[in-house]
Amino acid sequence: MLIINGSVYTEKFRFEKKNIRITDGKITEVTEEKLAAQKGEEVIDAGEMKVIPGLVDIHFHGCAGYDFCDASDEAITRMAQYEKSTGVTDICPATMTLSEQRLTAICRTAAAHRVGDDEAELIGINLEGPFISPDRVGAQNPEYVKKPDAEMLERLIEASGQLVKLVTIAPEVQGAVECIRSMKEKVHFSAGHTMAGCEEAAAAFAEGADHVTHLYNAMPGLSHRNPGVVGAAADNPKVMAELICDGIHIHPVAVRAAFTLFGAERMILISDSTRACGMPDGTYELGGIPVYKKDGAVRQEDGTLAGSAVNVYDCMVNAIRMGIPEETAIRAVTYNPLKSIGMLEERGTITIGKKAHILLTDSSYALKRIIA
Repeated sequence: MLIINGSVYTEKFRFEKKNIRITDGKITEVTEEKLAAQKGEEVIDAGEMKVIPGLVDIHFHGCAGYDFCDASDEAITRMAQYEKSTGVTDICPATMTLSEQRLTAICRTAAAHRVGDDEAELIGINLEGPFISPDRVGAQNPEYVKKPDAEMLERLIEASGQLVKLVTIAPEVQGAVECIRSMKEKVHFSAGHTMAGCEEAAAAFAEGADHVTHLYNAMPGLSHRNPGVVGAAADNPKVMAELICDGIHIHPVAVRAAFTLFGAERMILISDSTRACGMPDGTYELGGIPVYKKDGAVRQEDGTLAGSAVNVYDCMVNAIRMGIPEETAIRAVTYNPLKSIGMLEERGTITIGKKAHILLTDSSYALKRIIA
């Protein structure tokens, strides 16, 4: 396949006029020079289009009526099909705070899954719990909150076939720092669902935690006397931060502030979507708790936000509309999330040798074609 005349988002994080050749699912040429079509080769003239890498969502729970915690191959398949249809070519779905037995079943189901041609690739698992603060559970079930347990985490990693890439942990909880210290070579730890102050968060980052779970949400706010997790993370150049950009969780001013604090190289856009994503308004379930989709938001009965109903492609478009430069927003849904979980080797940029996970869009980011 040849893609010619496109405005290509390159590994330099900017748009350049390039031509691309794809052979057997891999990118084999990226050049400004004219490429001659081989016999029988499909040619796509992208002269009026943008050409960007396939998107990545490293934190979402469900979509299309299914949830990763259903622990069924059908759920993974349907979720992966929906995600790919929206331009998300690589996924790292998230669990909830559940029993070890349930989490083990989820991990084993993911390990056994085989990716179909019409699916986004399952490249990891995000354990959002159970090592969180009982005082900041958000929409999670407090019954299953546990103190950090390296041996339990080791068992889950083994059950997943090494798919576990990211683990949410509350830095202030007893045993958190020790767990980070002992397991940081095997997984990436993310500060979240926490009451930690700045010093507690900074200590966790110093020990090796390098990520923040949905910045601003389920943690103390940024204060000039106690900057909290937000301040400690921004202050450490090794830490990357997730942001839910559905237009509901976070005010546009706070979105722009986060990108200013962390810079283009450390921000990650996520959807945090639930099974209500891609579905009509109504009653759904998240981690065993009923949730309600209405007016684009997903909430518990008391009004607490409980994940989102948006996919990460729309989060990217929202960020651009909120004033984030398009090159920065694209980086936050392609290169950065893969960097944060150590998965850049085969994907994330339009580079010779990498998988051909490529999207074609118009100038307003209406999705025109998915190549993956």
